[in-house]
Amino acid sequence: MVGDAVAKVYDCDAYTLHRHPPLAITLPETTDEVSAVVRWCREHDQPFTPRGAGTGLSGGAIPACGGVVVSLSRMRRILEIDLPNRLMLAQAGCPNLSLSRAVAEHGYHFAPDPSSQTVCTLGGNIAENSGGPHTLKYGVTTDHVLGVTLVDDSGTVRNFGGRVAEAPGLDLLGLLVGSEGTLGIVTEAWVRLTPLPAAVRTVLASFDTPLDATRTVSDVIRAGVIPAAMEFMDGHVIHAVEAAFHTGLPLDAGALLLIECDGEDEAVVEREISSAVEIAKTHKALDIQVAADEETRSRLWTARKKGIGALGRIAPSLVTHDGVIPRSRLPEVLEFVYDVAREAGIGVANIFHAGDGNLHPIFLFDERDPEQLEAVTRAGEAVMRRCIEEGGSVTGEHGIGVEKIGLLAEMFSETDLRWQRTIRDCFRTTDLCNPGKVFPSSKSCVEVRVRHRAVPV
Repeated sequence: MVGDAVAKVYDCDAYTLHRHPPLAITLPETTDEVSAVVRWCREHDQPFTPRGAGTGLSGGAIPACGGVVVSLSRMRRILEIDLPNRLMLAQAGCPNLSLSRAVAEHGYHFAPDPSSQTVCTLGGNIAENSGGPHTLKYGVTTDHVLGVTLVDDSGTVRNFGGRVAEAPGLDLLGLLVGSEGTLGIVTEAWVRLTPLPAAVRTVLASFDTPLDATRTVSDVIRAGVIPAAMEFMDGHVIHAVEAAFHTGLPLDAGALLLIECDGEDEAVVEREISSAVEIAKTHKALDIQVAADEETRSRLWTARKKGIGALGRIAPSLVTHDGVIPRSRLPEVLEFVYDVAREAGIGVANIFHAGDGNLHPIFLFDERDPEQLEAVTRAGEAVMRRCIEEGGSVTGEHGIGVEKIGLLAEMFSETDLRWQRTIRDCFRTTDLCNPGKVFPSSKSCVEVRVRHRAVPV
């Protein structure tokens, strides 16, 4: 497909500050068709960019150098379900939640659960090594992928891993998961199926201040309790969600923690959630709401997973950042985030995976205002630099994409980056595969409006 209207639909992902139109869009339905598209691109020296649902938040699916977008949105088939071995083979365009729905009646699910799981795709999850609320206990995407089919930049179809875990040889699969589509296009994957827990307990603890909520987080983990999930929402998110979805969140709270424990032994789960509740009370929890049934639990999780989208009621533009810090530093760094936004004259809301220290500060602004755009960029960089200073990372699950190229060199030495580029180049013979992502370089693809930086190859 070609044309101005089509190009505008695919000129960015959910990170909207950087845009660039593609030359054309392709919608293959099989691995062989993906291979044919890539071979054409190579023959005509056209860059190509793999794309799932476009829910990425770092610009990983932006066609930074133009060329062809290879959309996998029609590759939505589940190819095989192997219940005895707890495996599934699915195409990369399958929405995350569809994997779990396909096996729910048999008592299984696909554990990685990004907040966008109703629409985000398996291929995108693999590209970004996505996490989600239940990462704390169940791990990120790489912990649940056993094998992938990859179309490399020559159009050759290759298989890495397979149905059996811990295959002999170098762990090349571990390099591919999280490589942001820069090593090739994943078209199919073997994934693990995880049994649904026999017992689940979910509570919502409300606090007067964000500091009280974040201090609770470290103390819960310190007590030896590893919840399945421990999610934070501040007052801005609470009010936005309630205005949009009327889920019954307490409007007088300054912050909430959504805490969930699960497992096979109901007594153990009950002890864990009771311990978490008692710790929350020592940090002046205003109220504890217990999910007495699945309907209430679902309502609480709807509030959490719709939080970012609901903020669109507050401001015309949002930028969701993604940094990681030691969870013991959450109170201090969260206070820093609020201070940065205040000094920049922009709004900020916070909703994040508190249990593993994965911050998601969301800056609220109007991107039509150049001054606000500049302020948001400076604020985001300040927060990410603070994450590095705290011994953390500039990304936990959103990737580097185009957004954080400049910051990567502050996190890694030039020697580190040189080794990473060398490993990348073992998979690539050209610069056509999702160019302009991850690594800083002097070669420019597209001028980026923010701070006059350029997206390099």
